Amino acid sequence: MPYTTYQSPVGELTLVASDIGLQAVWWPDDVRALPTGARDDDHPILVQTARELHEYFAGDRREFTMALDPAGTVFQQSAWKVLQEIPYGQTITYGEQARRLGDPAKARAVGAANGRNPLSIVVPCHRVVGASGALTGFAGGMDAKRWLLDFERAHGS
Repeated sequence: MPYTTYQSPVGELTLVASDIGLQAVWWPDDVRALPTGARDDDHPILVQTARELHEYFAGDRREFTMALDPAGTVFQQSAWKVLQEIPYGQTITYGEQARRLGDPAKARAVGAANGRNPLSIVVPCHRVVGASGALTGFAGGMDAKRWLLDFERAHGS
């Protein structure tokens, strides 16, 4: 799979694509972040992703439009779809995400699915918080999650 890197305000991200769409946005410490393909800074999906991330971090983009091609189970895919429906600058709880999937008792399963989300930032799992509103698990770490939420709140009018 072709990949490139993107220097963001929250650290270097590795972007991975297929011929169909974006497959992953990996954090530096993510053990899944070892690309197996060739670096391709000119791959159209990776170019579009880098442009849209740049616009996002400039405060000019609230939704991403690149084609997506994440690998996951049917349940994971449905959980990630709910993530894409969380408005910019807002948060929901894992319980609310499970309720939106039709079963409020599946909050832990939703948390596990979010933990496998390969498209950080683009599919905004950082917008999901614990029942008390506390920040919980995030592949990029709590500092990055806090930064992203604060950034979106500051630019979300």
